[in-house]
Amino acid sequence: MLPKHARHGSSTASARTPGSSGQSRVSKSGLSQSGNSPASRLSPTVTRVAAEVNRDESDSNESLPPAAVSFHLASLYFDYVHDQLHTLFQKPAFMSDLVMKKTPMVLRYAMMALAARFSSNEYFSGVSPRTRGTAWARKAAGLLEVSDVSLTSIQACVMLGACRIIEGDAPGESVYYGIACRMAQLLDLPHCVCETRLEREINIRVWHTLCMIDEWSSSGVRVPRQIANPPLDVPLPMEEMAFLQLRSNEINDPSASLNQTSPSLLGQMIALNRIFRDVNALNSQAADAQVLPPDIRAVEVLTARIEQWEAQLPSYMRDDPANLAHYAAQGLGRIYVAVYLGVYHYGQLLYYQFLQGAKDDQHNGSIINAFAGRCKSHAAKLCNMVYAALDTPGCDVLYNMVGHILVIASTIQIHTLLFSTDPTEIASARQRLERNFNILSRLRELWPSLDYCMMRLQAFHKACRTSMETSFKLDRWMLKFLSEFANPVEDRPEERDSEWVFGDIAITPSSDFGVNTMAGMIRADQNAEKADLLGATA
Repeated sequence: MLPKHARHGSSTASARTPGSSGQSRVSKSGLSQSGNSPASRLSPTVTRVAAEVNRDESDSNESLPPAAVSFHLASLYFDYVHDQLHTLFQKPAFMSDLVMKKTPMVLRYAMMALAARFSSNEYFSGVSPRTRGTAWARKAAGLLEVSDVSLTSIQACVMLGACRIIEGDAPGESVYYGIACRMAQLLDLPHCVCETRLEREINIRVWHTLCMIDEWSSSGVRVPRQIANPPLDVPLPMEEMAFLQLRSNEINDPSASLNQTSPSLLGQMIALNRIFRDVNALNSQAADAQVLPPDIRAVEVLTARIEQWEAQLPSYMRDDPANLAHYAAQGLGRIYVAVYLGVYHYGQLLYYQFLQGAKDDQHNGSIINAFAGRCKSHAAKLCNMVYAALDTPGCDVLYNMVGHILVIASTIQIHTLLFSTDPTEIASARQRLERNFNILSRLRELWPSLDYCMMRLQAFHKACRTSMETSFKLDRWMLKFLSEFANPVEDRPEERDSEWVFGDIAITPSSDFGVNTMAGMIRADQNAEKADLLGATA
């Protein structure tokens, strides 16, 4: 629901759909590269004429927060959502348009819907962070006109897709993203004729964003990608600080090379997303095969690609506390963190199947054990990066996907608790598991979809209680657990063999699982260890 200050006068605006302003519509015949094409007239953040913007605002401004709050929410959006969930705008240009009241209302509402959960402003007093943006998301959906094939509509669809996935509506997310992808294809967005350098760069960044979210969203609902074969001639985005310094009046030179001398963080995400696509395909094949030995060669090839990606990084982009501090000082700490959360998550996905061990493939036992070790290493690095980000000002990552990847990393900590005989490894896994639960609980206060993450962890724990031999087996159930992050997971089909013997690792088969229950058991076990230590030294 809307805050009390914004509840009146919203029904009329919600029912309106802009589009009567006479703005040109894109048709197949209007997609040429001529200067009169709709594509050539795209603006970085504003594609509707000023009259339409003013009309929309006069019709619906009763439900808008005060200007200071709107500006505050836009800043929060760029802090906690943009460049982490997606990349759609240039912040200086967008904020300038917002001040000048040039921003299309559909974008304003969608942005506020995503950002309101992060605010501590008294305007939202008494309203749960999880529900603050719901009415604004509905309002933005009502303002979207899908027949307006434009950059604004693409940006709105991406933000509305994000609004759906945070509610746990994966099909709704997929539909909005699918519309955005199709519009971009109709416009040939990365090749549009542009008047300014900023416009051209935003088109490139939006296109790459669509390719990345298409992979994530499609794998999450198990449907084919919308952009199955993206063109290979689209340049990577320019370095972030150079992009932020572009001005809206800088004339674009179509003949100028777009090759960037300095790599960008977004460019690293794009490179890693191509690896993610192949990891998804490999895991799907492994889940279908089941009885066959793992494709060691394919895993080795992907391992080499990850290592090659890391080797080509400049020193200032490597995973290092000094680099985190450097990017934080530039205001780019969260996107730097997002790059490494991506690579470590893709690594834990790549090697996850080897946690099952070499029971069915003694010939490759040593390499399977090595890959299982890599899985644990990637999960540990992922957790440590999240912790470092939360402990570094300007780097705290709070977007919803952090919850999903932490759940996967937490199951790997459970594996260590169950199988490791190394006291140091066990103690570290316990500490990570408890801290992860605390972080997940915090994220759950922001994102309704995190309820599903908790349910998935419960389903996983129940599967562990049922069977030793199949708990980490990469079958269709496990594939759904790893990839369909916005859907609940049903209980794993029982294949009872031998039950877990939990011993003294602070998890009991008979316990009812819950986040508080498990964290409490871990804490109780740690307190018992401290008491024993004190007793021994007394």
